[in-house]
Amino acid sequence: MADGSTGEDAGGRPAPRRQARGAARRDAIVRAAADLILRDGPGAVTHRAVAARAGVPLAATTYYFTGLDDLVAAAGQVVVDGWVRNARDAADRALRPGAAPQQRAAVLADAVLPDLDEAGVRGFYEHLVGAGRYPTLAQAYAQGRDRLDAAVAHVLDALGAGWLSPGVLVAVVDGAAVSALSEERDVRALAAHLVAALLDGRAESPG
Repeated sequence: MADGSTGEDAGGRPAPRRQARGAARRDAIVRAAADLILRDGPGAVTHRAVAARAGVPLAATTYYFTGLDDLVAAAGQVVVDGWVRNARDAADRALRPGAAPQQRAAVLADAVLPDLDEAGVRGFYEHLVGAGRYPTLAQAYAQGRDRLDAAVAHVLDALGAGWLSPGVLVAVVDGAAVSALSEERDVRALAAHLVAALLDGRAESPG
């Protein structure tokens, strides 16, 4: 039986405390890689950059992963986890008792847009457009799409817009973001405007 200390148990297996430390270190490495992807793009993920951001020895980034592709794939799942959490948080905030009333188009836009400032939103979409150049990252995003769609569907159902496809909502908000960023316009305002038009069944252009 393991005694809970560092070292090994009676069977020669790593003790639980050591396993916990190893899991925490691995998680820190993955989180650091995900932060680099979101901040500077997938090309910024190197063993040295990840180790520096995670505060771990350089060798740790190769101990827990077979290579950069393996690390980027794990980081991609963390990014998707953030998207899912953001969508669910948007619905929870809107439906919380005592919450200030908010137009549902704005809530739906916030459910898809990253919870970042203008510079962060720009960096997010720049990285998203380039993600397809990195097959392991693109695969991680594709594998996580069902979870994102389910989270967005939860928001739509909660706000009485369950008839709208999650994929359509994401496409409209993402398209609005790219248009706004390329034209120096307010991303959230344009996204909310186009979502409102979508909910109203209109296809008008903003003035």
